Amino acid sequence: MPEGLSTISQPSIGRPLGFLRKWRGIVSGAVMERGVLRDTPRKGRAFVAQGRAARHAGLIGPAWPCLKAMLDRPTHIPGKRSLILLDDPALNAETPAPLLDTALTPNELFFLRNNGTVPEEVPGDWMLNVEGAVRRPLRLTVDQLRTGFPVHEVVAVLECAGNGRATFTPPTDGLAWGPGAVGCARWRGVRMADVLRAAGLLPGALYIAHESPDHAIGKPDRPALSRGIPLDKALAPETLLAFEMNGEPLPRLHGAPLRVVVPGYPGSAWQKWLNRLWVRDCEHDGAKMTGTDYRMPTRPYAPGEAMDPADFRVITDMPVKSLITHHARQGDQVALRGFAWSGHVPVASVVVSGDGGASWAPAVLEPGEGPWAWRRFRGLVPLGGTLMARATDSQGNSQPMAPPWNPRGYLNNAVVAVGI
Repeated sequence: MPEGLSTISQPSIGRPLGFLRKWRGIVSGAVMERGVLRDTPRKGRAFVAQGRAARHAGLIGPAWPCLKAMLDRPTHIPGKRSLILLDDPALNAETPAPLLDTALTPNELFFLRNNGTVPEEVPGDWMLNVEGAVRRPLRLTVDQLRTGFPVHEVVAVLECAGNGRATFTPPTDGLAWGPGAVGCARWRGVRMADVLRAAGLLPGALYIAHESPDHAIGKPDRPALSRGIPLDKALAPETLLAFEMNGEPLPRLHGAPLRVVVPGYPGSAWQKWLNRLWVRDCEHDGAKMTGTDYRMPTRPYAPGEAMDPADFRVITDMPVKSLITHHARQGDQVALRGFAWSGHVPVASVVVSGDGGASWAPAVLEPGEGPWAWRRFRGLVPLGGTLMARATDSQGNSQPMAPPWNPRGYLNNAVVAVGI
């Protein structure tokens, strides 16, 4: 198996001990402790420790020494179930791959990514402020957005830029995400373009900054995140200010009352709890827009080399990717399925393998629910080896067999191997 390739043994969602015994998410090149968080009517803790995975290990058993530490963490995330908790102070949790098996990821299964605190309940006098390089600064409630502008929908994939970070060799900075920091939802709201045009953009407008009331852990005077997007993306028809998710009011943990939806961009640009749009005449320099956060190096970096922020650029697109979400034996073959997605360049094809990449066969690629949604693929491979899927976009870019190493562990779109 190529250096750094990740292997996942598919979970069995069921009784706690069965889950502990049967699910081992194995990642090459990283050591980590993870827990599975589930809502349960039973008293006591509902955590189950996953395994501690070491580089190139096979199927490793549960990490019993870390179980007590896992059990001491919070056991309930309102509105969520079956998520894998990576970090509890900021509530970061991913979705097991087999639960990402639907065209729309249910809200209760959708991954969580936070850079700081979850804000307190939003007061009834919440307002969106539109300021900066505009002729008419605006202050708008959600009701005014709903009634004052046309409402639109977009089905789009939301993915953390660090999704799959755990498989980098050597390990990198940041949360050790497996493959589940991704989901696809139907987002409903108003176009950012309509709101900006109502404010009247001034000739110098170049960039739209996003702000919200969350703050860094233990630092109430420091914003957790303030990202932004270039004006052309802000004016694109797919970019929304969303107040609904999958036909329901936007959940608080996903940014209620309002969040930015920026299809094709990493999740860091999808600002939650949005309360300010700041129109700027330069690239935004807010929290986690400068330095090396959510930025990729413009030249190769060796592990351990000191990072110069001048070598890094803001991530504005996501690479082509795929994930196997289900497989089942059919005689001497294995039927498998999953999803493929990309950023601004659409997915063109998917191939599948049952022998660890020694041979490949075309998969059937279904249309999906729009240009920004992921697309279902289905394939049939001979029984007997490691399962893989590999997607290619319309410009000929294919998933690599090993993670493309970078010092912050971003944009890992390597093929994910599934053991059976």
